[in-house]
Parts: sequence; C-alpha cells; structure tokens
Amino acid sequence: MNRLFLLVYFLLTLLCSVSAQAQQFKPLQPNQPEANLRVGQAKPTAAWSPDFPNLNKIPYYYDRKKLALIQRLEKRKQYRRALPLLEQYVQHFGIQNFYKDTDLLWRLGQLYERQGNPEKAKALYRLVLKHHRTDVSQVKSYYDSLEQNTKDYYVPLDYYYELVEYRKSIATFKPPKGVYLNMGNAINSPYADYGPTLNDENEVLIFTSKRNVVGLRNISNEDLYFSKQNNGFWQEAESFGKPINSVYNEGSACLSRDGNTLYFTRCEAPDGYGNCDIYVATRQEDGTWGQIKNLGTNVNSDAWDSQPTLSKQEDTLYFASDRLGGFGLSDIYFTHKTKAGSWAPAQNMGPVINTRETEVSPFLHPKYQVLYFSSRGQLNNFGDFDIYKTYKVDGHWQEPRNIGPLVNGRGSEYYFAIDANSKNLYYARSEANEIQNLDLFSFPLPMEAHPLAVTKVEGTLTDSVTHKPLSAVVSIIDLDNGIEISSKYVRPDGSFEFNLIDSTRYMIIIQSPDFFTIEKELELRGDTSLDFMTSVIDYSIPIVFENIEFEPMQSDITAEMEPVLDEVAYFLIDHPTYRLEIAGHTDSAGDPEFNLSLSQDRADAIKNYIEQKVNIGSDRIDAIGYGSSKPLREENSEEDRRINRRVEFKVFRPRK
Repeated sequence: MNRLFLLVYFLLTLLCSVSAQAQQFKPLQPNQPEANLRVGQAKPTAAWSPDFPNLNKIPYYYDRKKLALIQRLEKRKQYRRALPLLEQYVQHFGIQNFYKDTDLLWRLGQLYERQGNPEKAKALYRLVLKHHRTDVSQVKSYYDSLEQNTKDYYVPLDYYYELVEYRKSIATFKPPKGVYLNMGNAINSPYADYGPTLNDENEVLIFTSKRNVVGLRNISNEDLYFSKQNNGFWQEAESFGKPINSVYNEGSACLSRDGNTLYFTRCEAPDGYGNCDIYVATRQEDGTWGQIKNLGTNVNSDAWDSQPTLSKQEDTLYFASDRLGGFGLSDIYFTHKTKAGSWAPAQNMGPVINTRETEVSPFLHPKYQVLYFSSRGQLNNFGDFDIYKTYKVDGHWQEPRNIGPLVNGRGSEYYFAIDANSKNLYYARSEANEIQNLDLFSFPLPMEAHPLAVTKVEGTLTDSVTHKPLSAVVSIIDLDNGIEISSKYVRPDGSFEFNLIDSTRYMIIIQSPDFFTIEKELELRGDTSLDFMTSVIDYSIPIVFENIEFEPMQSDITAEMEPVLDEVAYFLIDHPTYRLEIAGHTDSAGDPEFNLSLSQDRADAIKNYIEQKVNIGSDRIDAIGYGSSKPLREENSEEDRRINRRVEFKVFRPRK
C-alpha cells in the first residue's frame, strides 16, 4: 500500500527505532518510544527505620553529659564522631522525647544526609514532621526536596474522571466500580452508622449505629447491629439485642475466626475502668451471647479504649486509645496473649504509626500482615482523616501508605475493613465538615488498598532528543478485570511508580498534549522497570497520516481501513487543540463531475466514521472532495489509477 507521509517530520521525530518484537504499542504511532524491562523479585518494600526499645519502658530519656559531648563535636564539625553518638542517644528515646526533642531527630537526619544517606535522613525528617509541636518549616523544606522524586502525585479525582470519560469513546477500559458507593437504607439510617466488621465467611456484617434514640431528650444510644448477606445483597440490619446491647453504649466489634468470640467496646459501664473499655463475649450453645467480661487493666486504661481488631493467629489484639503517655490525641496500641492465655500489658505501636495528631480504627487483614488505620497526622493526607495501610516486614511496621483518592476524599474516612477474599472494602465516611453524618460505604477494593499490591512497577519518561524528563499523566488498567487504577502525574525527574499485584496483565497508558499517547501491555512478573523515550510534537509542522485507498466507484468504509482511521481518531482525542483536514481524491476515469461528487462522499464517510468513533464535534474536521484534480501520478497504468484513488489526512494546529 502506498503511504503518504511527511518524511522529513518522521525522520526528525523517529530517532529511536524499536523492533516490533520488543514493543506492543499502538502500531502506527509515528514516534514510538523505547521501553527496557528489568525484572526482579516482588515483596513489600522494607524501608529503614530506627529501633526505639525504650518506648514502652520509660517516658523520657535524658543524659546531660552525652548531649554536651555530641554538641561539642558538632560545633567542631567532627560529624563522623558525632553521628554514632547521636544515633545511640536517639535510640534510647521514650515517647516524650519525640515532641520534646524533635530537634535531635532533625540533627541526626542532617548528619545522615551529610554522610550521603538520604533514605535514613528522610526517615528521620518524617518523624520530625509527624511529632513536632513547633514550627519546622525548615525541616519540611529539606524533606520535600528529598522526597519530590519519590512521592506519589495523584491526579485530582475530578480531572481523573475527565480522563476516564473522554477515553470511554475509544476504549473499553472502565473506571473503578462504585467508588463512594453508599450501602443504602438496609444498612444506613438517618443517624451515624460506622465501625463495620465481617465474619470469616463474609456473610455477616456487624457495625455500630446511633439509631437507637431514647428518652425525652432524644439521646442516641450506640448499639451493635448485624446484617446477613443473601444472594449478594445485605438484608435489613437487626440489633444484636441483649445482653450485648445495654443501656450503655456499645460498638466497634470484631469476631474470632470461628465466630464464637466477640470483642467489642462498652462505654460508661459500672465495671469499666475508663470512659470506654474493650470487652469480650462468648457464643453459647443456644446461639446467644454470654460470659461478657472486661479485658482488664492490662488492656484497658482510665481513658478511652476502643476499636479492637484481631491478628490472624488471634494472639494479638490491636486497638485505639487516648490514654495519657501516648504520642498524640489518640494512638494505636497492641497487646498479645501470654503463655498463660491472659492479655499482656498493652504497648504503643511507636512513632512510625502514631503521630502528634490522631490515629484510630485499626484493622488487621484476616490473611496478611497488613494493618489499615485512619489518621489525620500522616504526611500525605487528602482530607481530614484518611485511611492508610502499613506492612510488617522483618518484624518492623513500614511507613504507612495513603491508599489513594478512590477511597480517601476531602472529608473523613474511618473504620476500614476488607472481606477475607480482598474483594470489597467497607468503611465509614463523611463529607468535609460533616463528621456527625457518618454512613457506611462499600465497593470493590481499589488497587492502592489491596494487600497484595506490593509488586513495584517503576518507570521513566524522557525526550529521545534532549534526554530531559517529560511531563505526563500515567494510567494503568488491570486488563484481567478491565478496571482502571488511580492515575498519577510523572514526577519532576520523569519517573513514576505503582504498586501492583503480581502475575496480572496490565495496560500502561501515558498521556500528554506534547506527544502521542503511549500504550504498553505488561504481564507482570516481579518488580519491573520501564524506560520510555519519545519525542515531543513540533507544533509548527503538520502531521500527515497514511492515505486510504478505495475500490473503484466506492465510498464505503472497509475493515482494512479502520486501524488507520482509529489512529487518526485517537490522535484527535489526545490532542484537542488540533484540527483534521480530510481530502478525498479519485482517478481520472469517468465523468469529472461524478468524480468530484464521489471524492466528497469518500471524505464525508471518513469524517462520519471518526466523529462516531470518538464522539468529537464536527467543527474540528474539514472534509473536502477534489475529484481527479490532484493526482499523485500520471495515469499510464491501472496501478497509477489505484494510487490516485485515495483519501489523505492532515492534522495541524491552527495558528493563534
């Protein structure tokens, strides 16, 4: 087939050729990028974090002589001698040191950075930012400069949905299912509903509600409710009834795997030690609940203790508490069972999980070492309270990750839970400034929240001519489910990174108005790196796609034409400032007037196809029939006439 290209343009832009075997991009893009794969082992990332063995032993550590020596060495600029001494001092920290001596964390971070260890420096700077109680704008500036090429730049949700919407006309990829999907009237009431948990078979949902309004003063009494799932639908919620629910406030429950032990919170009860305590109940032989017991002073304090969640082995209980001696307004604690079967004294989870602000509603995944919780003190919040996840690797809980804008909005999100199969999430959320209006929501689990999303896909995007980083939006689609993952902007250095599920097929889409859309299909097998190189579009040069050849006397679109027409359509969608000129041509055989009309029909047929394919306005496309007035060849043979029967495309950016 004869192809009509602006050869000079393509020779300039197609500097990096790629073999068809190595690439699976859209086949007709003029400036195909390069992509090199490097595959390794996939596991949760283990980031460095200092140990603080004294956290749950002493409230505050101070040694005047050691501090004086460290200070003298720093003044003399003997940093190599000061570093190990300050490192040892900080390792003795108690909880109070984190808000009284944040300057020591800051100085240790600076020493690490000075010694060429930015990862340790960032870990210390994060602790300063989480626990400071004074102005630390200088620390934030240092941290931001180190983090700018490693953080996630999520595309704002409104713009993200615009990207999804305009691609609907050119692809079958779907946006995430049911984001922010309210669980409906069978579960939610006009009052606050929150604290979801499920049994091990995912067939019973237990939650807390304030719908029980009592007394002349219409006071809401918190009670536990449950709903059973029938054919994929949750039935009308029912009260747990007595003896679990009482005249006191009950809520925030979790079940043992066999469903026979219930841990829950009861507030202002006569056998309580504080405002709210954690209790345990046992299912009796007749199916009722009994043997309700307070977990005692090893677990409960004279403050608020609530929101229990069990480990997979059921030997560790995590919960939230605002007891004195913590890092912030509320912290997450844990207790474990002793050999005697009793609960050991509760311990604070430490400064990586807890901050000077509020951490609440922990949830430990029923199968994996993944802890989810709600926080307003972590460093990358989208709203007020957001949900985070953290992995336990080599005995250490890792830096919490925000699970993304498909879960966390501008308001507050709490009480996160996932079913045992990691298919659906359940949580309570409220819009901004409406904290009292909590409702329960449930929808399919986004990738960012999935416990198995630990395989790293990282990449770079650079200009093939200048080798400088390019700006773009990177989207990834789970091809096995046809569901899109939250889009991200390319970082300032041209890099991007996603955590995905191994042994799954994905489509990577990179979009920018400065170059052709890049698409790559990837079957993930371990941690993977991708290096993309492409060329920016020279807006001063019109782009000419290959021409379309029609059969004699015909103006019908054939299946053979569609790949070329689709490419033109995709380009117009990806580059909304461009216009398209369609020029229809015939050979010289026959009546000139008829040929002119036929060429117009051919141009109009192409225009109609593109408009229907991508749903764009007709004002961006000009269709002109030239008949036989502009032949490519003198017609001395049938081959010459075949080449002259064509439609040409020219895509150009109008001058302002």
